[in-house]
Amino acid sequence: MKNFIFSILLIVFHFPVAECQRLQYWQQQVNYKIEVALNDKEHTLDGFEKLQYFNNSPDTLKFIWFHLWPNAYKNDKTAFSDQFLSNGRTDFYFANEEQRGYINRLDFRINDIVAKTEDHPNYIDVIKIILPQPLVPGTSIDITTPFHVKLPQNFSRGGHLRQAYQITQWYPKPAVYDYKGWHPIPYLDQGEFYSEFGNYEVKITIPENYVVAATGDLQNEDEKNWLLTRVQNVTDNQPQNIKFKNQISSIKKTAIPIQKSSTTNQKFKTIIYKQNNVHDFAWFADKNFIVKHDTTRLASGRVIDVYAFCLPDGINKWKNSISFIKKTVHSRSQWIGEYAYNTISVVEAKLGTEGGMEYPTITSISPPENEKSLEGLIEHEVGHNWFFGMIGSHERKHPWMDEGINSYYDGRYDKEINKTEDGNVSNERFLAIIEAEKKDQPIETSSENFTSINYDLIVYYKTSKWLQLVEKELGRDVFDKAMQEYFKRWQFKHPYPEDLKKVLEEISGKKLDNLFLLLTQKGIFPNEYKDKPGIIFLPTTQKKLANLFTTGNKTFLLSPVAGGNSYDQLMIGAGITNYLPPNGNFRFLLVPMYSTGAKTITGLGRLSYRWFPKSTFETGEIFVAASKFTYSNVTDDYNKKTSYGFIKKTTGLKFTFKEKKPESTLKKYLQIKSFFFTEGKLTSREDTIRVTDPDTFYIKQSYGSKNESRQLNQLKFVVENSRTLYPYSFELQAEQTKGLIRTSFTGNYYFNYAKGGGINLRFFAGKIFYTRISNPADNYNLLKYQFQLSGANGNDDYTYSNYFIGRNEQLNLWGQQIAIRDGGFKVRSDLLSNEIGNSDNWLTAINLTSTVPDNLNILNVLPVKIPLKIFFDIGTYSDAWKKDAEETKFLFDGGLQICLFKDIVNIYIPLIYSNRYSDYFKSFKPDTKFLRNISFSIDLQNIRLGKVLHNSIF
Repeated sequence: MKNFIFSILLIVFHFPVAECQRLQYWQQQVNYKIEVALNDKEHTLDGFEKLQYFNNSPDTLKFIWFHLWPNAYKNDKTAFSDQFLSNGRTDFYFANEEQRGYINRLDFRINDIVAKTEDHPNYIDVIKIILPQPLVPGTSIDITTPFHVKLPQNFSRGGHLRQAYQITQWYPKPAVYDYKGWHPIPYLDQGEFYSEFGNYEVKITIPENYVVAATGDLQNEDEKNWLLTRVQNVTDNQPQNIKFKNQISSIKKTAIPIQKSSTTNQKFKTIIYKQNNVHDFAWFADKNFIVKHDTTRLASGRVIDVYAFCLPDGINKWKNSISFIKKTVHSRSQWIGEYAYNTISVVEAKLGTEGGMEYPTITSISPPENEKSLEGLIEHEVGHNWFFGMIGSHERKHPWMDEGINSYYDGRYDKEINKTEDGNVSNERFLAIIEAEKKDQPIETSSENFTSINYDLIVYYKTSKWLQLVEKELGRDVFDKAMQEYFKRWQFKHPYPEDLKKVLEEISGKKLDNLFLLLTQKGIFPNEYKDKPGIIFLPTTQKKLANLFTTGNKTFLLSPVAGGNSYDQLMIGAGITNYLPPNGNFRFLLVPMYSTGAKTITGLGRLSYRWFPKSTFETGEIFVAASKFTYSNVTDDYNKKTSYGFIKKTTGLKFTFKEKKPESTLKKYLQIKSFFFTEGKLTSREDTIRVTDPDTFYIKQSYGSKNESRQLNQLKFVVENSRTLYPYSFELQAEQTKGLIRTSFTGNYYFNYAKGGGINLRFFAGKIFYTRISNPADNYNLLKYQFQLSGANGNDDYTYSNYFIGRNEQLNLWGQQIAIRDGGFKVRSDLLSNEIGNSDNWLTAINLTSTVPDNLNILNVLPVKIPLKIFFDIGTYSDAWKKDAEETKFLFDGGLQICLFKDIVNIYIPLIYSNRYSDYFKSFKPDTKFLRNISFSIDLQNIRLGKVLHNSIF
C-alpha cells in the first residue's frame, strides 16, 4: 500500500504531464476579417480588424486578453528586450526610435459598443478587453478595432529591412482560453506562440510592384498570373514614383484612414487571401522576389500548389527548392497524416537571425549558406505545418511538442529519404557535455526558462532522442500508427503532453509512465552512454598531431606540445588529458616537457575531483597542481651556464554557489589555495688564479644555485556577471605568508556603447597588515608582496601566475613585458631600487579602458583588423599622504592600447604620464628611444583550460 501511495504522489506532484484528463474537450474559435495597407515610405501598416469570437467553453467570460505583440518593440523595458539581452544581443536595446516599432490607434468595440481596456500588470504587449456584457457559453460576439503598426527593423522574425517586409505577429490577437484558463503571454524571441484556430480573410493593399507571399489561398487570378512572370521581371525592382492612395475599404466608420505618402501618383493593388482552420496569418512583401511554382498530388488525389519565393542573389541555391518542399510534404503526409491545406510556400527573407520561422502554410528562411543547408531548413520549417500548423500545442509552455517532435522527423527524413547518416553527432557531444556539467534542464521546461544553449539542445535534439526511445519501446509500426492517430484526433486542436501520452498508450496497449517521467528529469537517459566513448572533433591541423584513445567509455587526448621562454628556450614534450566531458568527475592534465635551454625537465600538471552538492553549492572541487620552469640563467668566468628556476605546488578547494535560475549569468565562487614554492637563488664563488709572477693574479667568478622555500595561503571570493549589457565582476582576496597578510579588492564594470564596444572601469584597493616585527632580512623577502602602481615585472609575480617570456629581464625587449595587477599602470619603473608608486601599506587606483570606434581607428589602414583602445590610469598610495611627503599624491598615465589575438597580447603606448615617470625616463633612459617606453602584456592566465579544450574539440 505504501508503494502504491508513493507512486500516486510521484505522478501527481512530480509529473505535470499526467494531469487528470478533462471530461469533455472544447476550444474557442476566432474568425478574422482584416484589411490592411502598407506604407513603404514610413514602414507602417494601417488596418481594420473584425473578429467573431465564439465562446465554446462552459464558462461565462467577462473579459478577453489580447496580444498586441508589435509593442514588444516599443522600448527597452519589454519582456522581449530583456530576453534579447540575456541571450547576448544588445542591438535592440541600443536601437533608435526609427528602428523600433509599436501598435496604436486602437478602438476596441464589442458589438458596436466601446469596450474598456486594462493594461497587463507586467507586459506592455498584452491588454485586457472588458466585455460590456458577459459572454455566456455557446454564444459569440463581434470585436472590431482599427490599428496602426510602426514596423520595426527586423530584429526577430518580423519587421522590415529597408523595403523588404516580413509581416508577422502584426495584428491584435486574442489569447487562448482553454480548460487550464487564460494564456496571455508576451512576445519573446526564444519561445513561440499559442493562438486560437479560426478562419481568416485578409485584404492587403500594397504598391503594385511588390510580390506578396502569404498564409492561405490567393483569391486574385490576375495576381496569380503576375506572380508566374516574376522569373522574367527580376530586374524590375524599383518602386514607381506614383501617389500613395487610400485603397483600404472601411468595414466600420471607426476605421482609421491610411496616412498618405509624401510622394505622388503611386499605384496600388489590393490582394485577398483566405484560409480556414489556422491559428495565425503572416505575409511577406519584396520587390525582388523570384517565384518558383509547381503542383503536387497527395495520396488522396488532392492537388496542392507549391511555391518558393527567393531573392536574386541566392537563386542558384534555390534551384531545387520546389523538390525539397515536395519531398517534405509527401514524407510527413505518409508518416503522420495528409497535409490539410491547398497551398504550401517557402520564402527567403532576411530575418535578423539565422535559420527559419514557421507560419501556417508558409515559412520564412534566412539566406542559406549552400543548397544542402537550404534543404535542411526547408525540411524542418515546412515540417512545422504538422506540429505547429495543424496541431496547435502550447509551444511557449511545452516547446518540445512542436520543435522536438518535428526534429525527430528531421532524423527520419535524413535516413529514409536522403539516405544520409545522422547529422547530429556534434549535438550529441554538446548534450553530453552539458549533462556531465549538470547544466542541462528537463525537456518539460517553459521556453523562456531555458538557457539559450539548452533551448537548442534539449528542446530540439534531446526530445528527438526521447521519441526514439518511445519508438524503440513501441516498435516502428505501432509508433507510426499511434502518431497518426494522435494527428487525426488532435488536428486543428490544442493538445497537451497528457493527450499525447494517452494516445500512445491506447494504441500500443503499454503504460508509458517511466518514459514520460523522463521529460521532467535532468541527466542522461538510461544506458545512453554505456560503453560509448565521447565523439570528438578536432580541426584538420590538430588531427594530424593529436591522438584520441579510449578505455571503456572514457576518452583521452594525447598530443605533442611545445613552449618557450628566454631561459628554457624551446620546450618540447607531450600532453595528456581527460578534460573531455562526459568523462566523469576525476580529471587530469599532464604536460611534461624538456627544456633545450636549461637541459632539464619542465612542465605542469593538474589533478582534480569535483562533486555536485544538493544544497548551497552547485559544484565543489578539490585539486592539486604543480609546475616547474626556469626563470633565470647566468654564465660564469669558466663559461659554465647556471640555470635556476621555480617549482610551484598548489592545493586547493573551490565551491561554486548555486544560482536560483539556470539561465542566470551570475557566477559566485569561494576558493582556498595553498602555494608551496621552491625557488632557486644564485650563489657565487671567487677563485684567485696566480700566474708566473707570484704577485700577479686575477679572480675568476663561478656560480651555483641554492633552493629556498616559502608558502602562501590564499582565500578568494569572486562574483562575476557575464550579462551582455553592463557586465561586472569583483574579487575579494586575502593572502597570508610569514610576516604579513595582504588583502585586496578588485572590481570591474563594463559600460556598453550603443554602436558597439564600450569602456571598462577597473577599481583596485589593497591593504597590508604585518603580523610580527620584521628584521631587515624579512623586509627584503617581503618586498615582492608590496602593492604597485607601476607596471609589474616578472620579479613582482610572487605566485608565478602570469606568463613571462623573460621573467627577470630588464633591458631588452622582454624586459618591457608587464602584468596587469594592483594599480594596473602601463608605465614601468623597474630600474629603480624602489619602484614609483610602491607601497607596503595601502594603495588604490582606477583604470579606464575604452574601445575606439572603427571610423577613428588609425590601424584600419592595415589589411588585418586590429582593435585599438585608449587607456587612462590614476592612483595613489600611503607614502604620498605622509606628513612632509615629497611625493605627488596622485600619479597617472594614459595612452593607446593595441589588442592582438582577442586581447591575449596587449601593447601599451604611453602618451601622457605624471612628472615622476617623465623624470624617471630622463634619468634612467636618457639615450633610449620612444619605443623603449612601450610595454606589453601576455595574458594567457586569463584563458581557462576548459574553454581552450572546448574550442579545440568542437
